[in-house]
Amino acid sequence: MDGTAQPAPDQHDEHLAPISRIVTEVAAQFPGARITLGEMAEAFGDRAFGLLILLLCLPSLLPGMASVFGIPMLILGVQMGMGRRVPKLPRFIARQSIKREDLLRLSGASSSSWIKRVEQYVKPRPGFFTSPFGDRIVGWLTVYSAVMLILPGPGTNGPPAFGTIIMALGVVEADNRVIGIGALVTLLGCLFATFVIGALVWVGIQALGWIV
Repeated sequence: MDGTAQPAPDQHDEHLAPISRIVTEVAAQFPGARITLGEMAEAFGDRAFGLLILLLCLPSLLPGMASVFGIPMLILGVQMGMGRRVPKLPRFIARQSIKREDLLRLSGASSSSWIKRVEQYVKPRPGFFTSPFGDRIVGWLTVYSAVMLILPGPGTNGPPAFGTIIMALGVVEADNRVIGIGALVTLLGCLFATFVIGALVWVGIQALGWIV
């Protein structure tokens, strides 16, 4: 940790599911109407990578919310993959903010039954994926997932985002097992998205050939 003071958890926060508890903790840290990504990065120190990736991915599970967070995720993933312990956000990304009320709404994205099942078992568990090398793997998988969120494709956002949420939740809670599950789901989701996008490109090339 970087020594930044952390808010004392509210007594009934302990009974919340991990994602809801994390979101509540962030909202309690920043009582203003809006919270910037830079503020969160500074306040949460070496937990910031997992926290920011988690918060950037959650909107992907809410219907009607566009996945516009691919570039910030990409930058975070590259930094994590290169071994940074604390994120250093470019100014144009650090200035991006989220409404506090929208942040609290994001905890509802964890209503997915699969995420609820994972949340029941999250607890600190040291292991390979909580090591510095494990962090690098998480970082590069986040980069892959971010690319899939940036590229357009039918049904290609959900699977990578879902796995990345589980992976980031494990990072925040220092849970080796959950990070490992999330890494596997992220990889499979990204491979699925790659196949779909690749198939669309192939069909497009074939269609151009027929037209020409």
